Amino acid sequence: MAAIKIKDNIYFVGAIHWDRRLFDELIPLPEGTTYNSYLIKGSEKTAIIDAVDPATNSILFNNLHSLKVDKIDYIIANHAEQDHSGAIIDLLELYPDSKVVTNSKCKDFLKDLLHISEESFIVVNEGDTLSLGDKTLTFFLTPWVHWPETMVTYLKEDKILFSCDFFGSHYSFSQFFVEKEKRSEILTYAKRYYGEIMMPFRTQIKKNTEKVEKLDIDYICPSHGPIFKEPSLIINAYKDWISDNVEKKILIPYVSMHDSTKIMVEYLVDILTEKGNDKGIKVKPFNLTYTDIGEFVIDLVDTSTVIVASPTVLAGAHPVVAYAVFLMNALRPKTKFVGIIGSYGWGGKMVEQLTSMLTNIKPELLEPVVIKGLPTNQDFELLDRLAETIIEKNTF
Repeated sequence: MAAIKIKDNIYFVGAIHWDRRLFDELIPLPEGTTYNSYLIKGSEKTAIIDAVDPATNSILFNNLHSLKVDKIDYIIANHAEQDHSGAIIDLLELYPDSKVVTNSKCKDFLKDLLHISEESFIVVNEGDTLSLGDKTLTFFLTPWVHWPETMVTYLKEDKILFSCDFFGSHYSFSQFFVEKEKRSEILTYAKRYYGEIMMPFRTQIKKNTEKVEKLDIDYICPSHGPIFKEPSLIINAYKDWISDNVEKKILIPYVSMHDSTKIMVEYLVDILTEKGNDKGIKVKPFNLTYTDIGEFVIDLVDTSTVIVASPTVLAGAHPVVAYAVFLMNALRPKTKFVGIIGSYGWGGKMVEQLTSMLTNIKPELLEPVVIKGLPTNQDFELLDRLAETIIEKNTF
């Protein structure tokens, strides 16, 4: 994408990575992603806010060339991770008089990650300002959104918050701003992004949301995904996601090798749907063999209950299920109840293995239903009782 004008003398000069499908060798990207870099031309000084992933350096430099940028005074680094900072080395080479403006923690990270020299930095603290002449940048520290050194940059005169990963989404776009007809779709990808990246730091996110909400903001310009011309749209979504509120929603991530576990899952889904529908309870199974794990994470943001279903493999849970539980523990959702169901052939310690992996979230553990072989009528009765317990727990 070419450089795009946001407001007078403010431009998007970043890159769209349409076909990237995996982030950090971990996170699926069904819609690709963007690396948003912003150029601000003041009456006296010029600044660029965040750089791009090194794989897309040429796009950034082509955009700067198209705008005839012959001097950059300040390179604002809101975050040290390389998808934001990777191009800084080349920017310093192209604009040797420029300075990297960031906080002290981010400076240390950038020195380690990119080997930027000490003399290239200007260090800022909470509330510090930087004048570009007719435009003023103010810096606010937002630690653990989602690294310990993250910060945001506020452009006072134009009421723009450059929020870095905060309020972002992995979403490639041809429409640069969040339009009315795209609100629901963008919020889904923003929720996915929040779940995969921000959710482990929910307490810190809450404090930093309260901080930036006090600013007079017309636009939120994140470092991934489209720009919000209605800041309240994404801020209110975040306030909901970081709250303690959960939905009456039961997620059932599962794997089945010889159908025993699948039969149990299908039976439990049917019973919960039949008995919980009039109580507003939603049920959603995820066959992890075929599911984009990000889809599971979206629902994990605000679900009340997770029932993990697995066959026993070498005395433990199926590795794909174990990974889902490991991920759930790492992401620290506000899930209140967790249950385990499944089948075994000759024995094992699946329940002990999986429950020992839930040290971060400490949910209430429901009575497990782990059976031998194909389920019998007696086993279905155990699932009936589990369903009753789940419905009772979800009467809030």
